[in-house]
Amino acid sequence: MLRFLSFFFILIFCNSAFSSSKKDIISKIETTNNLSFNFIQIIDDKEQKGKCIIKYPKKIFCEYEGHKKKIVVSNGKSLVIKNRNNNSYYIYSLKNTPLNYLLDKNYLISKINDLEARDVDNKYLNFTILENNNEINIFFDKKTSKMVGWQTQDIYQNLVITFISSVKINKKINDDIFILPKKWLGNYLINVSDLKIFIPRAK
Repeated sequence: MLRFLSFFFILIFCNSAFSSSKKDIISKIETTNNLSFNFIQIIDDKEQKGKCIIKYPKKIFCEYEGHKKKIVVSNGKSLVIKNRNNNSYYIYSLKNTPLNYLLDKNYLISKINDLEARDVDNKYLNFTILENNNEINIFFDKKTSKMVGWQTQDIYQNLVITFISSVKINKKINDDIFILPKKWLGNYLINVSDLKIFIPRAK
């Protein structure tokens, strides 16, 4: 009987702690309008680094380090991946990518409020979101309630793990970085399902 009561009180304590942490996480998301951060991204065992700015709802601008000089931009409707080396562009409908959910804080709040948190190594809280064949795992620091990363799949079904650090919240940002340049309209357009590929015209 004593063992049962001990287990019962431990269970209540854990549920109470998770509930408190969930409220703190939701509170932080609610008060966040934008955030900038450094990231490490692992795709198919290959590591990439860079910097990102997110502006809710559904806008993001990321610059990748390395020889490819890749840029990722969402204006809230389209997601563009630009390779600066050859000036090519890959354009996706944002609604068909996991970022459509990650960049919508009201959606995140609604889901987190309904989901049970999973403790990871007694350091992080993980929420798993299932939406339209997308599985999105979001991780928060257990002590600070700050978002520390997420795990998704890309259009090729590769596992994409993103770790974020040096997070700054509600700093002044230039909204022009989320504008998609009109000059892309002068390029050749190839339709591949939902993907649109822009290739620069030969000079």
